[in-house]
Amino acid sequence: MTHTESHGRMTAAVLHGRENLKIEEVPIPAVGDDEVLVQVKVALTCGTDLKVWKQGFHARMLVPPALFGHELAGVVVSAGPGASGPAARVGARVVPANSAPCNVCDFCRMGYQNLCEDLLFNNGAYAQYIRVPGRIVRENMLEIPAHVPFVDAAMVEPLACVLRGIHETGIEPGQTAVIIGCGPIGLKFIRILASRGVRVIAIGKRHSQIEAAERLGATAAFDVTEHDDPVQAVRRLTAGQRGVDAAIEAVGSPTTWQWAVQMVRRGGIVNLFGGCPRGVPVQFDPTALHYSEITIKSTFHHTPRFIREALDMVAEGRIAARDFITGEIPLGELPRMFEHLKHRNGELKTAVIP
Repeated sequence: MTHTESHGRMTAAVLHGRENLKIEEVPIPAVGDDEVLVQVKVALTCGTDLKVWKQGFHARMLVPPALFGHELAGVVVSAGPGASGPAARVGARVVPANSAPCNVCDFCRMGYQNLCEDLLFNNGAYAQYIRVPGRIVRENMLEIPAHVPFVDAAMVEPLACVLRGIHETGIEPGQTAVIIGCGPIGLKFIRILASRGVRVIAIGKRHSQIEAAERLGATAAFDVTEHDDPVQAVRRLTAGQRGVDAAIEAVGSPTTWQWAVQMVRRGGIVNLFGGCPRGVPVQFDPTALHYSEITIKSTFHHTPRFIREALDMVAEGRIAARDFITGEIPLGELPRMFEHLKHRNGELKTAVIP
């Protein structure tokens, strides 16, 4: 294939608006001078994609009608003559991140590439092929080691976000952390923190999630629907009921944001990892923040450093898809899957095979 021509048609999921996802035949994307075309071997469903499907758009990432999905692994099938990067060659098994920073703006120079003023996003994983922009090819598309299955490699993007969240929170071995929310992200936090010697308390909403939390290393896990006061339930599990050293909120609701602040000890750290919808008010007790010296931070997205760390962790076998992926479907069943996920039936992640 030459690099500029569009090569026939492919099957893809196209988002047309709120809860309106259709499987269509669309042109295979034409590849520019520094770009590559990747044949998608596996794409994973994700909570962000579910949110985008519900609202029908994403302010920073896509305007419908749009190709959709961002967690994937595949094989490079065509490359522009100017394509450069660690994996920019036909035949390479690759995991392309869903974004890349500019590396020249003030935020990039300060080390906050996730806050880049020109952060370039890429979507279109729920398709037979995806075009990867040159900047991502250069900065954030990595070759998958031969022994790593595509489905494991596809977890790199969310895993990178979690690894950065842990790094920014600064939890030490021997400390106690609470993870609020036992979806795929919460479970990754549990798995990694437990493996690093942190005592993890997990709170979730379904029996299947609680079982998964315990299986992945939580020393205590409970269902919030069975407790009148989750805050006290967590504090009771800490020395002198003083609270946890760190709270990581992985739900994204005002109630759970408030719980996180109320669950930490004096001098503790709260990471509001789950984003609330824009314009939703959240109330905190100012005396708790001030006199208890609580630090509140949020970590958004990932940086190239953590994309690499995530792939290394997957390659070393320290985290595997089988712990987080509950099923596999062909691309044609994706619209039905989102309808199903809307009612949150305890599924974690689904592997979509185009």
